[in-house]
Amino acid sequence: MAGDVAAGFAARLAGARVLVTGGSSFIGTNLVAAYKRAGIPVTNADVASPRNPKDRDAWFRTDVTRLDELRRTFSVARPTHVFHLAARTDLDGRRVDDYDANVTGVANLMKVVQDTQSVTRTVVASSRMVCGVGYHPRSDDDYCPTTAYGASKVETERLVRAATALPWVLVRPTSIWGPWFGRPYRDFFLSIARGHYVHPAGRRIHKSFGFVGNTVWQLHSVMTAPAADVLGRTFYLADDPPIEVGDFARCISTAMGRRPSKTMPLPILRTIARAGDAVERAGLRAPLTSFRLDNLLTPMVHDLGAMMRLSGPLPYDEQAGVIATVAWMRQQGLLDLPGDR
Repeated sequence: MAGDVAAGFAARLAGARVLVTGGSSFIGTNLVAAYKRAGIPVTNADVASPRNPKDRDAWFRTDVTRLDELRRTFSVARPTHVFHLAARTDLDGRRVDDYDANVTGVANLMKVVQDTQSVTRTVVASSRMVCGVGYHPRSDDDYCPTTAYGASKVETERLVRAATALPWVLVRPTSIWGPWFGRPYRDFFLSIARGHYVHPAGRRIHKSFGFVGNTVWQLHSVMTAPAADVLGRTFYLADDPPIEVGDFARCISTAMGRRPSKTMPLPILRTIARAGDAVERAGLRAPLTSFRLDNLLTPMVHDLGAMMRLSGPLPYDEQAGVIATVAWMRQQGLLDLPGDR
């Protein structure tokens, strides 16, 4: 993150002590690094070690499903501001019970925050997947999950909303990408690098995606906004305006020095996707399935008006975010292709 952004962090949270549960996650890694660069004391409470070895000094091993461990971490860190990002986020679970971190972990957090006098605000991460792709909720508590993970995040929100006496804010990250990311969005970048991505011919598909540098700035904005503007409310995290998937793919290929992605008529892609369905039923992984193709084709645009009024102009445009991400991938050896040697 640019130096002027780090300076903005320091000015808006002077004297704070920040605790990030799940600080070893993708977004958490970027959030912890931003506060460290700003000189603000920050603790990463996570059961996993940091993705970035440089931030190991901020790590305090903590399993949020263990109430005693969470209480111990709070007593050591004495946070004034808490970001709760700890969660299980894959889609492999079949029941809500498979996502204990998203239910028991949140219940534990709310108990500990209630007992900790120093905490002035808690920002809890939910997910856009409390509603299926293409569903537009009529209110903050209008839910329509299509996966067990999404249903577990509905429980996250219900537990937080029940804590009416606490100073909380809910945020729903959309599809976030950038340095330190993993599947599935890193796979999207890699598929473009290898020339595997094929865009549906003639289709312009708009999505509310977000570069992680902007997501970090939005999280900080929610944490530092006037209480009357945020407490008890829910905000989506994404870039505004939304990306167009074909343009996004071309921006990535240009930054990588690759040829633009190919296009293919939709009927042919559907045939390939059905073949992929059969491959995955056999227990193997296919590059394209009907589920993934339908997700790609479905527009996913959220109203970012409330979020943008809090954050103001975002620090990174699409091109700057892509360039930063590709540079990180090269640094990590993820683009070890002939053109990168």
